[in-house]
Amino acid sequence: MNNIKLDELLKKVEKPARYIGGELNSVMKDKTQVHVRFAFAFPDVYEVGMSHLGMHIIYYLLNQDKDIWCERVFAPWTDMEDELKYHDVDLFTLESNDSLKEFDFIGFTLQYEMSYTNILNMMSLAGIPVESKHRDDSFPLIVAGGPCAFNPEPLHEFVDIFFIGESEDLLPEVMEIYKQHKNSGEGKYSFFKKISHIEGIYIPSFYDVVYKDDNTIKERVKLYDKAPDIIKKRIVKNLDQAYFPEKIIVPFIETVHDRVVLELFRGCTRGCRFCQAGMIYRPIRERSVETLLKQADLLIDSTGHEEISLSSLSTGDYSKLIELAQALLDKYEERRIGLSLPSLRLDSITFELIKRVQKVRKSGLTFAPEAGTQRMRDVINKNISEEEIIDSVKTAFALGWSNIKLYFMVGLPGETIEDIYGIKDIAYKVKDEFFKRDKNSIKGNLNVSVSVACFVPKPFTPFQWEKQNTVAEFSNKTSILKKELKDKKISYSYHDPKLSVIEGAFALGDRRMSKVLKKAWQMGCTFDGWGDKFKYDVWMKAFEAADVSLGYYTERNKAFTEVLPWDFINCGVNKEFLIKEKELSLSRITTEDCRISCTGCGVNVELVGGPCFENHI
Repeated sequence: MNNIKLDELLKKVEKPARYIGGELNSVMKDKTQVHVRFAFAFPDVYEVGMSHLGMHIIYYLLNQDKDIWCERVFAPWTDMEDELKYHDVDLFTLESNDSLKEFDFIGFTLQYEMSYTNILNMMSLAGIPVESKHRDDSFPLIVAGGPCAFNPEPLHEFVDIFFIGESEDLLPEVMEIYKQHKNSGEGKYSFFKKISHIEGIYIPSFYDVVYKDDNTIKERVKLYDKAPDIIKKRIVKNLDQAYFPEKIIVPFIETVHDRVVLELFRGCTRGCRFCQAGMIYRPIRERSVETLLKQADLLIDSTGHEEISLSSLSTGDYSKLIELAQALLDKYEERRIGLSLPSLRLDSITFELIKRVQKVRKSGLTFAPEAGTQRMRDVINKNISEEEIIDSVKTAFALGWSNIKLYFMVGLPGETIEDIYGIKDIAYKVKDEFFKRDKNSIKGNLNVSVSVACFVPKPFTPFQWEKQNTVAEFSNKTSILKKELKDKKISYSYHDPKLSVIEGAFALGDRRMSKVLKKAWQMGCTFDGWGDKFKYDVWMKAFEAADVSLGYYTERNKAFTEVLPWDFINCGVNKEFLIKEKELSLSRITTEDCRISCTGCGVNVELVGGPCFENHI
């Protein structure tokens, strides 16, 4: 695309900086001097995608190879989409402004099921057929990875290759084979065969699925006899040796997270039964303090950011958290570079350290009780008591915090009306603790923010066999809380039940969901995760037009013997462990943190070959 035409487009859109590229630390190459072109595609707007650490890792990982140019493309907002269509311009990458059609690979990251329509839309805006069977060798290969790839089947018609697990080692291995393949003159199916044996690679066109009369899966059939029966997830075993960028791109406009991000560790040992990330990212692997301090130096110097965020599923569980935080504060406190500690438990950090963190930049504190009663927290294995929640809040108030966020879920398995009212009770107890103190001790204007999500069963969790609440059931529960939480000091928000049910259908869906997805997109659905863009009525019409039942996926419990759409993937956690955890939940029996003792999930056998923590911490 020439610069004159791009300038005309940019004059007519709300945020032109989303599309211009040229940011500090972006990578420019001569496209005539590279052998492979890869477009990293984030199926949401620039501000969201640029805050994703995984994008920066893959971007620089691929670009360190002189034969590969990795560029970026994001879902254009509706104003830009209209301009692209009106001027007959293909969707383009930020670095070269070239159409996506000119690339060897387009790699989508699958972070959220409700971004799937954007994937189809982005391909279509570049003039690329959305279905794999309609793309010949002249079109780019469509690849995808990320947490949602652990159930790839709803996207099987559209994606050529899925990357299951972590890609730092996997992607370069595939790229090396592709370099050789590209000169061979052979077609894409030849390439698929060459990489199908690689651990973590899933080629959906090599398989078919046979269904029973009751719509459950009878069997998977291999269409290529050398394709693996089971796809084993790929992991990076040593994070200190794993690739991590020495710089990241600095956006021209404000993004969701404008800061340096340090990834402390991967995995989680808590074992919350609703949490997919806690299962699929096992085993836990930590980076050393020395490695993290080096990364912080490089990223601060190369970006000029004024805040460092410590990232992980549960930051408070990092074994050297106090040592790391003190070292970062010692180094950067005088430069007024703040330290952000998300996912924090106050019992994991000292009072002195909290005070030092607050000196530079104070933000709100977030707690996630998840459920309103101890009974329900035991069901989901959230090993925290109400006393611990209140004690943490007391500590926060004593240290000067007055903005507290509380995260809960409704629709959890075995939930009763008492559990719903328990959410209200905790919110009011938190408020009461603030005002119980001596008046001279009270600082700030209290705000307790209560956020309620609708529970979505996810693959590879003990609740993957559970049905989901209906829209009516969710709406009833969120409405009760809306009536009960009547206090100026308590704000209340909740997720859209209709959106959560569609998310559930894709999370639990099989190959037939691809037909629903295509219908919904053809009927105008995009940016479904954005509340004002979500069209529930259109989605219902899409289910009807595709002759697929929403309730089949979300409104029935499944037998342990049923073949699940994702059963062919080995995430390391075995099904026997998940069944045991599901049965323990029925008896409200908790399982302790697996840092304390091995819970027998299978990861040490399947992925590690020995004790998880002795080898990797």
